[in-house]
Amino acid sequence: MDQKKETALVTERYGSQEEWTYRLNKGVLKRERLDAGGATKPFLGFFKSVFLPQGYPDSVSGDYLQYQFWDTIQAFSSSLSGTLSTQASLRGVGVGNQEATVAAATVTWLLRDGTGMLGRILFAWVKGSKLDCDAKKWRLVADVLNDIAMFMEILAPSFPACFTFIVCIAGILKSIVGVAGGATRAALTLHQARRDNMADVSAKDGSQETLVNLAGLLVSLVLIPLVTDNALLTFVLFFSFTVLHLLANYKAVRSIVMETLNEARLSILLHQYLHDGRILSPSEANSREPVFLAVFPPEFRRRVPIKFGVKFGDLITSPDELRLALKNNSKAYLIGMRDGRVLVCRGSDTSAGVEIKAASQALCLSMMLCQMCPPEGALKALSATQTQNPWEMVSESHKIIDQMFPLFLNGLRKAGWQTDRTLLDWDEWRVVWRKKSD
Repeated sequence: MDQKKETALVTERYGSQEEWTYRLNKGVLKRERLDAGGATKPFLGFFKSVFLPQGYPDSVSGDYLQYQFWDTIQAFSSSLSGTLSTQASLRGVGVGNQEATVAAATVTWLLRDGTGMLGRILFAWVKGSKLDCDAKKWRLVADVLNDIAMFMEILAPSFPACFTFIVCIAGILKSIVGVAGGATRAALTLHQARRDNMADVSAKDGSQETLVNLAGLLVSLVLIPLVTDNALLTFVLFFSFTVLHLLANYKAVRSIVMETLNEARLSILLHQYLHDGRILSPSEANSREPVFLAVFPPEFRRRVPIKFGVKFGDLITSPDELRLALKNNSKAYLIGMRDGRVLVCRGSDTSAGVEIKAASQALCLSMMLCQMCPPEGALKALSATQTQNPWEMVSESHKIIDQMFPLFLNGLRKAGWQTDRTLLDWDEWRVVWRKKSD
């Protein structure tokens, strides 16, 4: 009888955080919380609503919490290192020195800011298009450069004659950090946002960083009296914070699991597929992806470079070469080898699937030319043509890629990889050609 009186009419959930039910009890609609453990932790719920995206954890990628944990540690250590470098810079421009002039300090500050602005523009021009393709690598590079810049600022007061020059170089490095760090943060935020909630994820990331910086500020108030006029302690603390900062950054980028293909991840997947026919999951491939030059595995240290989206004239220089490039090729791209590189010309209308196919074929040619893997399976036929005309090798690769790629692409989709968009480093050249009969 009591069970009928308290029949559950409605249940509702707030993401995966709260679950409530409405029961009818003696004609009165009664609301009860089902996840009783959550009801005893109001502060935790408030903390989540302030610092985590709405709908967490369902609204973000699975690697979000681990990345944010390490990112918080690196931000805290970087804040403390920044305090030490700022104090050194102020001492270097003459704060506390009665002989220093305001004009000289102002000129030094303006020169530092000016060179930093130029460095920001130049770096964005040279490397801006590369930041999306290798966001994890550039994220780590940015933090390494930031530590180098702060070390230079701490060291600068010890060399008064070169102080302005040193802080200007540090300003350039910090400007690169600003571009690379900001751009890669946006790319990683796009990866983490799973409900078109990039703005919310970015805003909450900013709240987390502000809280960490506030904690760093409070600790800095204790540190400043201790390190003033104590160069040895300053360097000891700086190197300690730097080691923690670099370790946390490395763990942070290692925790990221990107499902979109760039050249490094595609190379890892293709290498494994050609070896034993297995498609690695995103977590397996990301764990093998190099994130910094110093930790590249051996197969990445020596290989034939690949250039995607080159001009037609960079690849084809004669009608005979065009005829050879079109042999066994009905694809929306041209591929060939010249000057020790594998070059790919893209057609005017290519889908993400075609881009992956072209990159896979280019990687197969690159692997064979530098003998990254033994010529087994699909690459045996390529190995037989390796000593012949390079165009014969390209022609054979067309037949091989046509046979293997449909299964490879289907395997990528089943393993959870995104195949409707890529992070391959394509240039903007588009080529339209007419195929003539051989």
